[in-house]
Amino acid sequence: MSNEERGQWVYLVVIVLTYVAYVAIVLGRAGQGPLADVDYVPVMLAAIGIGIALAIVGRIVVEIAGGRDSHDADVRDRDIGRFGEYFAGTVLGLGMVVPFVLALAEVDWFWIANAMYLAFVSSAVVGAAAKLVAYRRGI
Repeated sequence: MSNEERGQWVYLVVIVLTYVAYVAIVLGRAGQGPLADVDYVPVMLAAIGIGIALAIVGRIVVEIAGGRDSHDADVRDRDIGRFGEYFAGTVLGLGMVVPFVLALAEVDWFWIANAMYLAFVSSAVVGAAAKLVAYRRGI
């Protein structure tokens, strides 16, 4: 398994765990009250920041643990990266229609921001999953 493939596993796990933690914290803070009244901004920013930091640290650990046996990125890795980003971009483009419609409907910012965050997370998950499938089955 190449460092690129291991890095995708790290990224996939990190993005899913940070999003699940974000949702759990926001739902926990809502209690019995309206969800839109939760102070979600600091939690969302923390989740995004922690996700970025964990992905970077995880990637560094993968590179160190890979040692000299694992190869550097080659043509196959670049093609798989492009393949996954194509799917991720498509999902992001389609997913951003929802917050756009919510903004046009003048819905509360909570829902717009969370729809955007979900679109970004969905894009990242689909992109990473497409890359991992391509590593195992080919393009």
